[in-house]
Amino acid sequence: MLHEYREIISKIKVDNAHFAKIFEKHNELDQKITDVEEGREHMSDLELETMKKEKLRLKDEAYTMIVAYKKEHSL
Repeated sequence: MLHEYREIISKIKVDNAHFAKIFEKHNELDQKITDVEEGREHMSDLELETMKKEKLRLKDEAYTMIVAYKKEHSL
């Protein structure tokens, strides 16, 4: 997620437990979605769509926090 911000993400994860939790949850959802799409797990289309929306919501929240961090630290 947001690979171009790897360095900033590493710093924020140490300083902000909420960000770390969002990041971890996003990665868990990403793996579950991949498993379903590649046939290793099964779920309904509705469940899959719900997970994708949650993943996107978490990514948006993380991105907002990254932008705020960059602004706060003049990066």
